[in-house]
Amino acid sequence: MKYKITVRNFFKHLHVVNKHRWKVFCLCCKVGIPLQGLRHDLSKYSPVEFWEGVKYFQGEYSPINNCKKENGYSNAWLHHKGRNKHHYEYWYDYAAPTVTPIIPFKYMLEMICDNLAAGMTYQGKDWTKEYQLTYWNKVKGKAKLHPAMYNLLERVYQEISKQGIKPVLKRKYLKELYDEYTTKK
Repeated sequence: MKYKITVRNFFKHLHVVNKHRWKVFCLCCKVGIPLQGLRHDLSKYSPVEFWEGVKYFQGEYSPINNCKKENGYSNAWLHHKGRNKHHYEYWYDYAAPTVTPIIPFKYMLEMICDNLAAGMTYQGKDWTKEYQLTYWNKVKGKAKLHPAMYNLLERVYQEISKQGIKPVLKRKYLKELYDEYTTKK
């Protein structure tokens, strides 16, 4: 497939970015971090991220995947993950004694909201409370996360799968889970 920048893709990509950011904002409000939700993914409007997104846009998943398939890497992804602390890749340092630290609570909250909102955005009306756990089970083997963070995400997605978003996405409850998984015993 030949990818190119078109006016149609410009507006469709812009719509998807805005829709995703709105969903993240709403979820971030539920967990008590509205300002983080408001600032979420602002780098997606930067030229390096936005124009690559327009060029590789298709609407069913991140355009970054198409760019990686065609080029072997994505400048947009390298730019994005290096500026957004809600991505676990931001925290990965292969040369550090602990290659993956415990991610601060506020960024874990945003990560959870971001992951849920991405599924909601791309799945649309087909999204279900089980979606994130199903997706996590497909990708978790590739995740370079501190074991505490890995187990916390798995637990949150399992609980959302069983109970839904409303009872699980509560700041106090998520803080209790975070403390449970990150406090050394």
